[in-house]
Amino acid sequence: MPTDFSMPAGLPIQFHGMISTIGLLDIVDILVVAIILYKVYEMLENTRAITLVKGIIVLLAVTMVASFLELHVISWLLQKVVTLLFVALPIVFQPELRRALEHLGQGRFLAPSVSLDDEEARQVVRELVRAVKMLAAKKIGALLVIERDMGLNDVSATGIQLDALITADFLMNVFIPNTPLHDGAAIVRGKRLISAGCLLPLTENRKLSTELGTRHRAAIGLSEQCDALIVVVSEETGTISVAENGHIMRHLDGETLQAMLTPAFVKPHEGLKDMIRNWRRRK
Repeated sequence: MPTDFSMPAGLPIQFHGMISTIGLLDIVDILVVAIILYKVYEMLENTRAITLVKGIIVLLAVTMVASFLELHVISWLLQKVVTLLFVALPIVFQPELRRALEHLGQGRFLAPSVSLDDEEARQVVRELVRAVKMLAAKKIGALLVIERDMGLNDVSATGIQLDALITADFLMNVFIPNTPLHDGAAIVRGKRLISAGCLLPLTENRKLSTELGTRHRAAIGLSEQCDALIVVVSEETGTISVAENGHIMRHLDGETLQAMLTPAFVKPHEGLKDMIRNWRRRK
């Protein structure tokens, strides 16, 4: 006797009925939630918090499986763990929550913090590279933090506010030894130096080489907590290093440094405004 693999008769009707109840506002609601979730993931992607998020998702999945299989003791234990976990979430994610609220308050949650056109961005990169090469040649210690998507207002507040246009000569003056701005980090936002003499958190990684001094450990420490790109010039050797995502790359030359800094300033894709501006220039 042949087996009938056809779908139940009532299923298409139920599916059609469910689709027919979705209106325009429901679609807008879903899109808004999707955008918010994507922005939250984008904000957490380059931080240590993403590992905790993955752990929470796995824990919730195991809880659902245990409940489905009616494993009562395991389900009870997992439910208690999840309850305690949600109480601890505001403490665990305190830095990320603070940054998210800061982005909302500044209107930067759905948009990049700084917008530079292609020429401005490449000019900033050239000035930064020239300054770093001069500092390295003279063995003047320096710590430059390039802000990207995550705001660094809390770090900037620990130093002296400047808001000055970036030039190589100006950066040289900032890091001249025995001056008030020499110690600490300088924060770069777009084409401006917003502050100098800032304090950075030191990394707690004990596996780092003993050759790395306080500047390098501070650069790694900040890169573990945000998506900033931190350039370090060693005072002892003049070595150029870059810290990103908790890792540090050392003994860089000018060309390598420029290649690493360019993506932080130059947009990979043109927006509508940039396309119109470039089209007008070509005409």
